[in-house]
Amino acid sequence: MKELVEVIAKALVENPAAVVVTEREEGNTIYIELKVAPEDMGKVIGRQGRIAKALRSVVKASAARDDKKTVVDIIQ
Repeated sequence: MKELVEVIAKALVENPAAVVVTEREEGNTIYIELKVAPEDMGKVIGRQGRIAKALRSVVKASAARDDKKTVVDIIQ
């Protein structure tokens, strides 16, 4: 999951070197934190959160194959 989020985020932002993705697993839930540069927050979130919602949907679909739940947080 971490690699998937990282590839998608780096494709969206202008400063891909600032993208940091951390992942931890508790039970059957995977928590993913995505950090980007402050000037790239709008690009990752999108208008009315559409890109963030799409990112979460892709990760959720990928995790469903393994019967896992995912939580994706976008932080500064």
